[in-house]
Amino acid sequence: MRDRTGRECLYVPSCRFGLYLALRHWCRPGGRVLMSPVNDDVIFFVVLAAGLRPVQAPLNARDGSIDPAAVPDASWRSLSAVLTTNLYGNPDPAPALRDRCDTLGIPLIEDAAHAIGSQLPDGRPVGDYGDASVFSLSKHAGAKAGGFLTVADPARRSALEEARDDLLLPSRALSELAYALRPYAEASVRGLRLVRAARAVQRLLGLAEREAIRMPLRAAELERAVTGAPALGLFHSWVRVDMHTYRMAPGAARLRRSARLLDRLDERLAAHLDGTRRLLDSPWGAPGPGSGGSRGPGFVQPLFRVPLLVADRDAAIAALARRRITTGYLYDPPLDDYASALFTDPSPDPAPARWFARHALPADPLKAKQVLAVLRTDGIRPAEGAAAGLVGPYRDGTGG
Repeated sequence: MRDRTGRECLYVPSCRFGLYLALRHWCRPGGRVLMSPVNDDVIFFVVLAAGLRPVQAPLNARDGSIDPAAVPDASWRSLSAVLTTNLYGNPDPAPALRDRCDTLGIPLIEDAAHAIGSQLPDGRPVGDYGDASVFSLSKHAGAKAGGFLTVADPARRSALEEARDDLLLPSRALSELAYALRPYAEASVRGLRLVRAARAVQRLLGLAEREAIRMPLRAAELERAVTGAPALGLFHSWVRVDMHTYRMAPGAARLRRSARLLDRLDERLAAHLDGTRRLLDSPWGAPGPGSGGSRGPGFVQPLFRVPLLVADRDAAIAALARRRITTGYLYDPPLDDYASALFTDPSPDPAPARWFARHALPADPLKAKQVLAVLRTDGIRPAEGAAAGLVGPYRDGTGG
């Protein structure tokens, strides 16, 4: 990863853990962090756990990227840091955000979990602009564990390493065994067509932590935790969702498999690039940074997921599910609607985020052919205005 990024790198057991390290290192408790409202709720809780106040940014409705020009000057002046999302691999406008951060003297932290192969219009890779950047091995690489925190200033690495080691929980033999057996178990479940039965068992055993897209907020409990922040342990029940080993030291099996998959990353990125082209060329693909942007027509990112814009997202999800294609990485409602002004500063212009969250269908580029066949067969319509990449008349948040 040092060779790939040109930066000092620190292995972390998860991106969420790496982001917590970065926020605690660069930001004093009580500060305010600009972030995207169309983001995983786990990341929202990580910001709160670091003792910081999330500030929701206005978005570009084409791809869910942060719109720096729409952030009020008063909000800029109040910030302690900016946290990008690079949603699904579409780059946030890092050069503009970097300029703003330099003017204000605050850090830029890049969440590149979805964007390990993405580039900015100037040809620089995502993660090259931040004081700190976090990359995932769970996404494109498919390791289902681990990631890297990279830093612009190599002198900061030792302090971050010490903080990481203080927070890590020891590796457990049973967890390592489960990790080693997981690929075989998942293949068996898919091969025997037992996916629905497996999920039913998870719910029965209380292992399914999400009944909806967003996890339960538990406002009263969260309010008590916020008063004790910064403290990762107080937020453990929120931050661990979907990854209970997020702060566990890796064992030998985990590291070996992660290294093996990382060696094949370029092959995986090529496959994502091919699928992304297919999906963006469809009636449901919207023009934006992932499909050209300011680098011109034909420039395509190897997106982790392609946000197709559909009129009825839930109908599209149901159609895909009938063919055993699962849709994940949905972030609806936006975080300011989910958490309310009690826990976050709302976006000054929430309509584009609401529109994008309602109409975006995250499609796996590795299943592009199957996804497009389902959408065509079931007559799924593109979202109105999607072809122009604009919210248009829907800026009141009513949708299209």
